[in-house]
Amino acid sequence: MQEKLKVDRVIDRYEGDKANLISILQDVQREYNWLPQDVLTYIAQKLNLPLIDVFEVATFYKSFSLKPRGRHLITVCLGTACHVRGGQRVLEEIERRINVKPGETSEDKQFTLETVNCLGCCAIGPIVVIDGEYYGQMNTRKVASLLEKYSKKDKD
Repeated sequence: MQEKLKVDRVIDRYEGDKANLISILQDVQREYNWLPQDVLTYIAQKLNLPLIDVFEVATFYKSFSLKPRGRHLITVCLGTACHVRGGQRVLEEIERRINVKPGETSEDKQFTLETVNCLGCCAIGPIVVIDGEYYGQMNTRKVASLLEKYSKKDKD
């Protein structure tokens, strides 16, 4: 019941307008940190939309997740500029330290790792983004302290 109230509040902010489906999904994902199937079904019912339409939007955009995410989302750019400056090595170091591959979440639910092809910050690559904070000129030596910063945030 409490879960439906959260979703109802989000839908009410957009006056139940199905044209705002993307914004509704963004806000709901912010609440849950992912989009559970039962919540998508409920949104479809509330907006009087076919469930397939809601799933199409939720699966089309990479920013939406249909699987539970970790507390912190790590995104590593593998675009050309980042790649030639060591982006792949940075990714491999992160994978080694948190023991996950891109698209996976660490066992302790601390981190989810993703990759993108370009973040548009080529001049300061390689780029790693954690929870919306951009870290430029990354290298493998900086990975440990960066991950520790986010692990420490959770302990404080």
